[in-house]
Amino acid sequence: MNNKLGTLYGISLGPGDPGLITRRAWDLLSGPGHWAYPVRKKNSDSYALDIALRAGFAMPNEHSPLHFPMTHDSEVLERYWQEAAQTVLTQLQQGRDVLFLVEGDASTYSTFGHLQRSVRALEPGVPVEVIPGVASFHAAAARCGEPLADVDDTVAIVPAGYGIEQIERMLNDFDTLVLLKVKPLLDDIIELLQRRDLLEYGYFIEKAGAPEERAVHDLASLRGQKVNYLSLMIIKNPGRRRGEMQRGCRKKKENTDA
Repeated sequence: MNNKLGTLYGISLGPGDPGLITRRAWDLLSGPGHWAYPVRKKNSDSYALDIALRAGFAMPNEHSPLHFPMTHDSEVLERYWQEAAQTVLTQLQQGRDVLFLVEGDASTYSTFGHLQRSVRALEPGVPVEVIPGVASFHAAAARCGEPLADVDDTVAIVPAGYGIEQIERMLNDFDTLVLLKVKPLLDDIIELLQRRDLLEYGYFIEKAGAPEERAVHDLASLRGQKVNYLSLMIIKNPGRRRGEMQRGCRKKKENTDA
């Protein structure tokens, strides 16, 4: 066995457009590293792998699909995480670098964080490097032509699965709300925005940057539609009540209960 461990890389590929792959990620993909990539089902396609292949890279001889099933069963997930970690560690222990392909950014709601922890639980000394990339909501904002934040705007980025009550509460606290994975609650979100008179300030993006990208500003037209798992909404809230500005900062509210 090689005494020198390889490095585990989290290779951020951006949301779908190969042109958004960073120079650092490109250089690593052009090297000899062992590719690993997530799949939801065995023998199924990998969205992250597809981005790399559309960039013109050839599938290397050394590659490993890692199965991460869509389930909330913690025992099932743990079993697959351990299997994936052991697969990666076997390569690292032979001195090979492992490039784990990630759509979007590897540090933002990514499987890479959990894989990194699982590998280091087996071998604490494994060197890890995260290659940052363009997140889906950055590409979506650019596609919509709307800034995520101006001056002192507040921004929240959350999975829509937190629920409608939490989404409505955050609408009161943030100037821009980015909702990820909106598929399960799409109609409920549209109903909420209509009730809050915010439909015209919302944007829906599906598979941002990919050839199948879809951008919709007329959110009401999406009612009852089936949308892709890789979809998000950007919601602006121009009427949000905000504190008074004082020397470039928001003035702290005085305690009126005293």
